[in-house]
Amino acid sequence: MQALVLAGGEGTRLRPLTLSVPKPVMPLAGRPFLTFMLDWLAEHGVDEAILSCGFLSDDVERVLGHQHGSMTLRYVVETEPLGTAGPVRLANDRGLLAERFLVLNGDALTDIDVGAEIAQHERTGAAATLALIAVEDTTSYGVVPTAADGQVEAFLEKSPGPAPTNRINAGAYVLEREVVMRIPPDRAVSFEREVFPSMIGEGLYGYMAAGYWVDIGTPERYLEATYDLLADRVRSTLPPRDETGSLIGEGCITSGARIGPMSVLGRHCSVGDESIVERSVLLDTVRVGSDCLVTGAVLAEGVRVEDRARIEEMAIVGAGATVGADVRVAPGTKIEPGERVAIGERVE
Repeated sequence: MQALVLAGGEGTRLRPLTLSVPKPVMPLAGRPFLTFMLDWLAEHGVDEAILSCGFLSDDVERVLGHQHGSMTLRYVVETEPLGTAGPVRLANDRGLLAERFLVLNGDALTDIDVGAEIAQHERTGAAATLALIAVEDTTSYGVVPTAADGQVEAFLEKSPGPAPTNRINAGAYVLEREVVMRIPPDRAVSFEREVFPSMIGEGLYGYMAAGYWVDIGTPERYLEATYDLLADRVRSTLPPRDETGSLIGEGCITSGARIGPMSVLGRHCSVGDESIVERSVLLDTVRVGSDCLVTGAVLAEGVRVEDRARIEEMAIVGAGATVGADVRVAPGTKIEPGERVAIGERVE
């Protein structure tokens, strides 16, 4: 089975983290994010993945290489953004696509049963089958109502008021190659706004998926996915966590500090005496001084936090930034890569 993964976005909602690392290989629980998706696809028989990349594509290829376990990785690079459907046409025009293939949005962490989706696709003789997932709050998503036999009836973009269904597009499609011919070449094209609406009544089905699903495209959901991985709410091959549910990378120095609960430290981090790091993510080579508090925050690679600093809920500190001694970084604050926050300041 073949899969095409849409991994060309710039990850603007995760900035400043994605200013230095492309979102597909942004570390999640100590691993490049896309490796979780590749593991999941391999479980369902995918042996070839085509990664459609754009922003910082060379870095994605450098990190992931051309083999993931038994899976072959190929790359298609968008010289300009092509939307969600344009990359599929590009891969087809380069002779890379099989007669039937999967298309996945590259920013979801999930364990839904793709094998069952493929089986339904075969039973119905569909041209395209879309995985739909139930969510409690649909206000951030478009919804996809279906008929009793599973045929898609409409694509309704997010709007105020009650929705006709709580099923949203999970970004996991089984497509026959005939669908590709509906995608105009050489321009940006949207599956959701152009291709799929034109297919209603013409072999477009929804698969009612169950299981775990989250879009990691915002800091809030990135941390949610981190906590869920640490707590085994989604299947993964993460190494064992410590007694606080935390993952501590190799070469870390944390003696005298309190790490956890539910935290991730990348490689070669250090946390000073009497400091507390809880429900937070520190990427590689972060240095935290003494008597600091880091709670519910994300610190990118190479960040320096000096003594007695406080970094609070949902604060994001970009790569190589320095937070000076006695600084308070207020909840939700974003500090740009390389920025230095002076001693004693309050940042909001």
